[in-house]
Amino acid sequence: MTESRLLQMLLLLLEKGNTTAPALAEKFEVSVRTIYRDIDALSAAGVPVYTIQGQGGGIFIQEEYVLNKLLISEAEQNQILLALQNLNFVEQENTLALLGKLKGIFQKSAANWLEVDFSDWGINRELLYSTLQQAIVEKQQVKFTYLSYKGQFFQREVEPLKLVFKGKSWYLYAFCHLRADYRLFKLARMKELQVTSEYFQRTAPEKVLPQVTSAPMAMVDLTLAFPAELAYRVYENFEKITEKADGSFEVQVTLPDNESSYQFLLSFGARVEVLAPAEFRKQMQMEIEKLYHLYQT
Repeated sequence: MTESRLLQMLLLLLEKGNTTAPALAEKFEVSVRTIYRDIDALSAAGVPVYTIQGQGGGIFIQEEYVLNKLLISEAEQNQILLALQNLNFVEQENTLALLGKLKGIFQKSAANWLEVDFSDWGINRELLYSTLQQAIVEKQQVKFTYLSYKGQFFQREVEPLKLVFKGKSWYLYAFCHLRADYRLFKLARMKELQVTSEYFQRTAPEKVLPQVTSAPMAMVDLTLAFPAELAYRVYENFEKITEKADGSFEVQVTLPDNESSYQFLLSFGARVEVLAPAEFRKQMQMEIEKLYHLYQT
């Protein structure tokens, strides 16, 4: 416990430059006498910390002091820098400066191991993402036009609480005034986003996804066939895969029994065949016939 308190005191002094013994005693819930013993321990360890008595006095640390690497292990330093790098992708403006400071304190550079671009290939959603991020931080309500899965547009005004990444897509978790409940909105379906002048007080729960409830959806178990040349898409999109002797694939998958699944399978063009069940196969035939007649004109 003492070692942890000493390290926290040192980091606080490195951040602020100075403090007072009563302030540290209150923060760590110990006596002022204990704080002065801790200061003596830091000084004995070679940390250039000193005290000044009287008005304007307090506990100070030499401005040019660099944190001794021995106080934080190499692995711990890397973990701290890695955590800040991850946070940097979400809180870029506030984190870059802190990341730079800690690199200087540790006298090392963090491994440049990851790059994230929140925009889609060919479709720039960076402005949408950053606008929602700012609205969440400032607790400002937003309004937008939203396209439902039934193809209908609705005007929504919501309290944005958290951005969520799930199943290769970004969603906004928000309290919807229209439904008077919490909802997930897919960013790709949001149009005409505006930040309003209205503020809110709600906060997001620690875990968002388990909080979201939706109406039960009819599902269907499918058996699909793919040729060998589509291996990259098969392994990207499915898990239960059987590779045949000729290199082709048979896939078992459970999908919603609705229009979205037909559209998903049609995205594979003529390189997917629904083997079972017969009812779903027949419906796919009808969807293909609609496409055929569309291109006859």
